[in-house]
Amino acid sequence: MESLSALGIETQSLDITSDGSIEECVAKVKRLDILVNNSGASYTMPIVDTPLLEAKKIFDVNVWGHLAVTQAFLPLLLKSSRPMIVNHTTTGVHISIPWQAVYNASKAAMSRFSDTLRLELQPSGVQVVELKTGGVKTKILSNLQARNPKLPAESIYMPAKDTVEEMLKVEWAEEHSSVSAEQWAEEVVADILKKNPPPVIWRGESAWMARLASVLPFGWLDGTFKQMTGLDKVEAIIRKQ
Repeated sequence: MESLSALGIETQSLDITSDGSIEECVAKVKRLDILVNNSGASYTMPIVDTPLLEAKKIFDVNVWGHLAVTQAFLPLLLKSSRPMIVNHTTTGVHISIPWQAVYNASKAAMSRFSDTLRLELQPSGVQVVELKTGGVKTKILSNLQARNPKLPAESIYMPAKDTVEEMLKVEWAEEHSSVSAEQWAEEVVADILKKNPPPVIWRGESAWMARLASVLPFGWLDGTFKQMTGLDKVEAIIRKQ
């Protein structure tokens, strides 16, 4: 926040999971042309080992928080001459990446909400754009790695514990995140500010792969993602038991 203030950008704190925080922020904002729903929380764990409480927390941020913010700020947007809502999802909504089901499922839910919202708000003149982002160098990976996720003792993946826990740190994703946040932002801003921005914007490392996956036969890239996330090694270890 301080780095943004130094650039002359006015900032406001906002916790999108808090109704009170949202109301306070709305009261401070006097004009709004573009609302960008960008907040996100990540989580890695096999589906069968994911506590429901943790899964719900991810959806609270990645889905319900954005819907709450959108509803709260819509009256301001309707006063704009060119209102726009930008929803940041991920290319992961089109591909099945092992260990990231909760995160990608939350983004997939937001993707469906976004596309339906695009249609529902057309009568009001509000444009809705979805950002489907691939690999980008951000703090979300380092924050995830800092949590050092561990398998529960009763996990069916315990025979391959070391391999799985190494993959849960998603360090492999850094190899597919050569695009800097600054570069991504410049490209996305240019896309959004076009006279007629597309309803879906694909940016980030390997975004083309997810776009391709959306039209390929189901499961076509399974082998690629099993290898990328170490699931092929996990499978080999477990089958030897």
